[in-house]
Amino acid sequence: MSIVRRKFLQLSAVASAVALASPKVAAAASPITKNYQEIAAKLIGEAMVDTDGMEKLIYLCDRIGHRLAGEESLNRALAWSAETMKKDGLQNVVTPPVKVPVWIRGKESVKLLAPVERELPMLGLGGSIATPPEGITADVVVVKTFDELDALGKAGIAGKIVLYNMEFTGYRTTVQYRASGASRAAEYGALASLIRSVTPVSQQSPHTGGLRYTVNSPQIPGAALTVEDAAYIARMVERGHKVRVHLKMEAKTAPDADSANAIGEIVGSELPNEVVVLGGHIDSWDVGQGAQDDGSGCIAALQALAIVRKLGLKPRRTLRVCFWTNEENGLRGGNAYRVWSEAKGEKHVAALEMDGGAEKPIGFGLGLRSATAEKDGTMDAAIAKLRPIAQFLSAIHSDQILPGGGGADIGPLMSAGVPGLGLLTVGEKYFHWHHTHGDTVDKVDLQDFRACIATLAVMSYVLADMPDTLV
Repeated sequence: MSIVRRKFLQLSAVASAVALASPKVAAAASPITKNYQEIAAKLIGEAMVDTDGMEKLIYLCDRIGHRLAGEESLNRALAWSAETMKKDGLQNVVTPPVKVPVWIRGKESVKLLAPVERELPMLGLGGSIATPPEGITADVVVVKTFDELDALGKAGIAGKIVLYNMEFTGYRTTVQYRASGASRAAEYGALASLIRSVTPVSQQSPHTGGLRYTVNSPQIPGAALTVEDAAYIARMVERGHKVRVHLKMEAKTAPDADSANAIGEIVGSELPNEVVVLGGHIDSWDVGQGAQDDGSGCIAALQALAIVRKLGLKPRRTLRVCFWTNEENGLRGGNAYRVWSEAKGEKHVAALEMDGGAEKPIGFGLGLRSATAEKDGTMDAAIAKLRPIAQFLSAIHSDQILPGGGGADIGPLMSAGVPGLGLLTVGEKYFHWHHTHGDTVDKVDLQDFRACIATLAVMSYVLADMPDTLV
């Protein structure tokens, strides 16, 4: 046993001992602490010196690359994933088919014509239509909010290109401009829609992502500019200068294509039809390598199972890893997984997702879709069951359990009543790289990645093995 591994075993054992000594924790969950203290320490110790997981992630990113739905690279990634699961000794490795949408970027450009001439870095938004072959040349009108758009109305918008120069106030609040900005602008006769990239920090890097056209609105092209260029255009307009651009995009949507989820498992020793599933989405956008989003989530989940198996552990329930396909522009993989599982007559007792990058983990957010979970005490009871498990992770500081969590791919399971846990990280830089050419494997810190593996391994194993379930 290496000195490093021994050190992590000792730290984990100490953390568990502290939890056992705490009257509040001991009164609520002494059986959990007693039964899994040593196992958790071994899982953490193994994960924190692991090198195989990073090698897998490097292969996925450097040798296969980005993996947008419909791309041949996604098919190669799925085949490699299934083969790797088999090499890791997982059982029942399958790739159930999933039909996925196909969007092709094509050539694209934005050229600033006035007040000066220069090319602008840009990325078309996924799902966008193309411009006419000759492109669109028009003046730019700048708004910060939908309220400003509405105030300008058709008189101020028609025949122009709208630029949403919205400040980043958090992903969920800001992403609405990417998702529905084109349709909102089209209602007032805009020819195209541009957005300031959805990120708090930029170094002339545009961020892509999906848009959604509403049924009753005209469809117009949508693209993202860098934070710097959006700010520049806004400054020029504020100072009374006419800003004119030429936008050209060849984007198109093709017929649905064949894809799949990739699944492997450790079959439960006593309750094989009860399942704890964990994973991430194997697809990415067609820029960068999809390292943080979400190759790291897939490989961390796979490596968690690989370490469980390496240590000879076999939980009561089935412990499964799934690489879901088509999260980025369709969620077809998550929906297909639920249908596939229900056809097998399985019961999921928990679902874990890692889709927030591989920065330093701090714990999990728990999501329960029951309308009465808050009122009837179900949420409090589930969190009380999770906290003694999380105490095992205090040695690596990923022991927080917070209400509210889950993930896009486990959403269909959660809507059926399955408790969903989303891995939480410090989230310091994730949206700096998100959906950009810069989402590459060099952005993944080895020790943070190891801590993600350890956190997933401990939580998923205990959930799969403990006598009780969360709900």
